[in-house]
Amino acid sequence: MRELVRLNPFQELTTRHSDIDELFNQFFNLPSYEGGEGTRLTSWVPSMEGYEKDSQYFVRLDLPGIDPKDVEVLAENDSLIIKGERKKTQEVEEKGYHYRETSYGRFERRLALPKGIEANKIAARYDKGVLEISMPLPPHLVAKKVPIQIEGGKSEQPKAA
Repeated sequence: MRELVRLNPFQELTTRHSDIDELFNQFFNLPSYEGGEGTRLTSWVPSMEGYEKDSQYFVRLDLPGIDPKDVEVLAENDSLIIKGERKKTQEVEEKGYHYRETSYGRFERRLALPKGIEANKIAARYDKGVLEISMPLPPHLVAKKVPIQIEGGKSEQPKAA
């Protein structure tokens, strides 16, 4: 006697989605997040943000647990390159099992720099696991408020930034 099996039309789609994710991870040398037997993290990518404030451009990277001596910041051509390594310090194994959620290994982030950034004016500082890189923006890249012409003859005056 055969069993009835409920048809799940999304099962094959989910499997295909996982296959495509894994293909991209391998192509771009990204870590695999599926876990399981035989899966290994080959690299990791630190979280990053970029923002503009007071005619400066800032890039911040979260690098907890990384010695700043293991981090390198380079300005090359029109790119900002941040690379380094999080090294394993200690492995914990208890009662025959091993568990780790932290990724270790080398990382590299590349960002396109806006035209006109002067490499010799780029500064970097590291504090409490956060790397902050700052650079002055050239005058032609600083945001300017544009007044809006309002019908009836009055225009909105730009407020001082």
